[in-house]
Amino acid sequence: MVVGIGKIVFRLHDCRSLKAKRKIVKAITSRLRNSFNASIAEVGANDIHQRAEIGFALAGNDRMVINSKIDKMFNMADNLGLAEIIDTDMEIMSL
Repeated sequence: MVVGIGKIVFRLHDCRSLKAKRKIVKAITSRLRNSFNASIAEVGANDIHQRAEIGFALAGNDRMVINSKIDKMFNMADNLGLAEIIDTDMEIMSL
């Protein structure tokens, strides 16, 4: 079994309330979840209006497929144009 985990850190421009932040984060997470069937959640910077940290996990049986899906998730999150990506991190583990 291969498990891939990752984190994406976003900068949210013109976001002045937690309600506006929640709307953007929900849009990003729902699109990624629906497209890649991944477990996704906001994992950090919960009280900061202009920053969001989203973590995700994928499981499969092929390391190359998991790596490809994670790369595609990073690209899709960037192409959505809802927020600026300022950092990404990923790790792939074989169990």
